[in-house]
Formats: sequence, C-alpha cells, structure tokens
Amino acid sequence: MEAAAAAAGVELGSSKPQIATQAEMAEERVPIAYRDQCAHLLIPLNKCRVSEFYLPWKCEPERHAYEKCEYELVMERMLKMKKIREAQAAGKVKGGATIGLIPAKLA
Repeated sequence: MEAAAAAAGVELGSSKPQIATQAEMAEERVPIAYRDQCAHLLIPLNKCRVSEFYLPWKCEPERHAYEKCEYELVMERMLKMKKIREAQAAGKVKGGATIGLIPAKLA
C-alpha cells in the first residue's frame, strides 16, 4: 500500500493533527476504536451525553461537530484511495489494478 501511494504521489496519513493525547483519551475512557483525529471532539460530547442522560435533542452542537470531523476524515481517505486507484489504472504503479492487503515483507 505504501509503495502504491508513493508511486501515485499520495501521502499516507491524515492532514488533521491529533489534538487529544493518548493519556487524555485513556483518562476519559475513549474506546480504542474511536481514538482518531476527532477524539478531541468526542470527549466533550460524551460528557454532555452523560450529563443530559443521552437525550437525543441535547448536545446537538457537540454531536454535529464530531460527526462533521468524522465525515471529513472519511472523505479524505476516499479521495486518497481514488487517486491511488487512478494511478494504478494508468499503469504508474506495478501490480496492476489491485492493492495488496498483506505488506510485501510478510508475504
């Protein structure tokens, strides 16, 4: 994957910085699956949810900000993958139009 991305001119990783530290996320008991670049928005959202007894009409600004952040991350990943696939289709990348799921070191 790294070779395909490098050949396509796509930089791996997110353009958003990681704001919340691992210590903060562990202290707030954020599940590991949710410890991404939007975790700094999830922490106040979860606090609000607990204080408002998870009422769906409460905490809307916090929820909207968190969901927007997650949406932007997904769209960024989709755009990068599209660029990699286009480069593979154009023949810039060895290996045809497939992306190996197992790194070359392990295969």
